[in-house]
Amino acid sequence: MTAAAEPTEPQSGDRVRRHRLSTRLWHWLNAVTLAVMLMSGLTIFNAHPRLYWGEYGANFDKAWLEIGAIRGEGVLRVGAVTIRTTGLLGVSQGADGAERHKAFPHWATIPSYYDLAIGRRWHLAFAWVLSLSLAFYLIWSLVNGHLRRDIHITRREWRPAHVWHDIKEHARLRFPKGAAALRYGVLQKLAYAGVLFGLLPLVIVTGLGMAPGVDAAWPWVTAIWGGRQSARSLHFLAAFGLLGFFAVHLVMVLLSGPLNQLRGMITGWYRLPR
Repeated sequence: MTAAAEPTEPQSGDRVRRHRLSTRLWHWLNAVTLAVMLMSGLTIFNAHPRLYWGEYGANFDKAWLEIGAIRGEGVLRVGAVTIRTTGLLGVSQGADGAERHKAFPHWATIPSYYDLAIGRRWHLAFAWVLSLSLAFYLIWSLVNGHLRRDIHITRREWRPAHVWHDIKEHARLRFPKGAAALRYGVLQKLAYAGVLFGLLPLVIVTGLGMAPGVDAAWPWVTAIWGGRQSARSLHFLAAFGLLGFFAVHLVMVLLSGPLNQLRGMITGWYRLPR
């Protein structure tokens, strides 16, 4: 009798199952949810395009960030730095061709015209989708072992030499081949863990604290951040942190084989790079 062949790792060019159904559903639901929340959030921001630290903030208080118009020119102010942004921020062309004096242009907001009430409805409706889907995804990922298997960073991966090697490989656009492409690198794990346990919870909790009812009933929700305006500033920064993650994620997908990556996230099937 001949000994049974031992199972081997998938090889370059093999078609393998990569993403679970729960991961794929959450990925696409998040893409829609975050897009709607960001665009409706910009409508809300347009009502008062200034950010402060502390408990209070109004037109004549010192803002650390401000987007507006000065003598017909759009400007972005961050601290003592002023950047002219006409055509993009502060002053832009509306859908009807008329000059529009709003922090963010019409194509970046929901609705495309200024309506604070509708913007809030969209934002709050999808806030529920974001919060509940994140809770479900984290619980399910604990149950099926996804967090332990794919996101957990091992002691070896924390070594500075290992982290530096991964940074150099990404900088040189050298992506894993063969079976190694099925495993997340340490930079990927740090990015996903940062989003799952950092940016998403932060944007949810700070957004919750800005709701007048929550702020009145549980003032500690904003007090832990140093005040309601601090919570608003952190909410804004976390939202743009998520936008930055999405931009880098999209670039990496385009550089590492968009059709193969897209097929993997739609069907679950992925062909290992040769």
